[in-house]
Amino acid sequence: MDESYRITLSEKELPHAWYNIVPDLPEPLAPPLNPKTGKPVTPDDLKPIFPDNLIAQEVSQEPWIEIPEPVREIYRLWRPSPLHRARNLEKYLKTPARIYYKNEGVSPPGSHKPNTAVAQAYFNKIAGVKRLATETGAGQWGSALSFACRLFDMQCTVYMVKVSYEQKPYRRILMHIWGGEVYPSPTDRTNAGRAILEKNPNSNGSLGIAISEAVEDAATHEDTNYALGSVLNHVLLHQTIIGLETQKQLKLAEEKPDILIGCVGGGSNFGGFAIPFVKEKLDGKLDAEIIAVEPTSCPTLTKGLYEYDYGDTAGMTPLMLMYTLGHAFEPPGIHAGGLRYHGDAPLLCYLVKKGLISPRAYTQNPVFEAATIFARTEGIIPAPETSHAIKAVVDEAIKCRETGEEKCIVVCFSGHGHFDLAAYDDYLAGKLKDYEYPEEKIKEALKDLPKFPTGL
Repeated sequence: MDESYRITLSEKELPHAWYNIVPDLPEPLAPPLNPKTGKPVTPDDLKPIFPDNLIAQEVSQEPWIEIPEPVREIYRLWRPSPLHRARNLEKYLKTPARIYYKNEGVSPPGSHKPNTAVAQAYFNKIAGVKRLATETGAGQWGSALSFACRLFDMQCTVYMVKVSYEQKPYRRILMHIWGGEVYPSPTDRTNAGRAILEKNPNSNGSLGIAISEAVEDAATHEDTNYALGSVLNHVLLHQTIIGLETQKQLKLAEEKPDILIGCVGGGSNFGGFAIPFVKEKLDGKLDAEIIAVEPTSCPTLTKGLYEYDYGDTAGMTPLMLMYTLGHAFEPPGIHAGGLRYHGDAPLLCYLVKKGLISPRAYTQNPVFEAATIFARTEGIIPAPETSHAIKAVVDEAIKCRETGEEKCIVVCFSGHGHFDLAAYDDYLAGKLKDYEYPEEKIKEALKDLPKFPTGL
């Protein structure tokens, strides 16, 4: 067993290809459906907002897709990212568990998001696209795409969920530094935004609303495409670089994970981290529990229905079979803005449905308590989203203390919280409120599910 605090890979060990689990699944994924016809989406349906090269990745049946050298060249700014042994946290918790965290916070924008932002910007650039429109919750995706577009000399327009726009001004400033234009969503710039404001002028916004605005922007401008930071197959594909590197690092440490943990909003960091290990589970080479953590205020995997639903609030996107709280669902303004999405990646939802992944949910005060413990022992402040995964790590490590089991726990540290200090200030001042979304409100939102084929 490796006794170091940090396990690193050389630049030469940077993966040359992303892993696509779709052809290795026990059965095919349910297809996305055209929202107008209810029939399976064709590549032509996606062309108004995505380039052909990304559409090809979205529907690919190839298990490995080569990472273009221009993308790998930019990856080298921060990749391979380090895998740390959290020895100080272990000592604090008095646990026999061995805790490792894959630190995605070392990227320039401070999260895992540029793993796909750089790839999407590159593929759009070579397709001749001039501008990308997108949404962002906490601002991690918006800042990552602004960063990527700057590197490829492209314009970037970001519709940022209004409550996060107001809570997290420094992420907005970061986007501006990289040349992104940022608007608090819902806005009066789009039909979707105006419709929401007409119903609720004081709307806090949601990722579903911001997606509607960004998709409409892209679909109505010839020089513009849409870029999504989560949910779709090609996004999770790009993020598998996290799990592929982690596998190599654990091998160097002579470790085999017993528990793998990540936070889930749309599923990109968790999916990218977990999917290479899911492949090992499917092949009978790994017997590990894989835990997906979400907030109780937006309990998609733990309380949602497995049904076809729109990916956005206005019903402009294809229908996807996923766990959903209903596309009309508008969650409360918790600080983990990146976890406030009504659905999840269909690929991830399929893995949950098959029992390969276990979901759980937490309220935000215990989450920030665990994050503060991590910051005081390991020195790094986790993002509010990442803190949900840290809470699960603490709980599992305490279980090991109580049972005496020497398990290996590995967590995806999806991003740092340096731009989220106002949230920590509220926590330390006792101002954070725990919120569990009422069952009756979830049922109300689910009444608006589209009348198309139901889930499995």
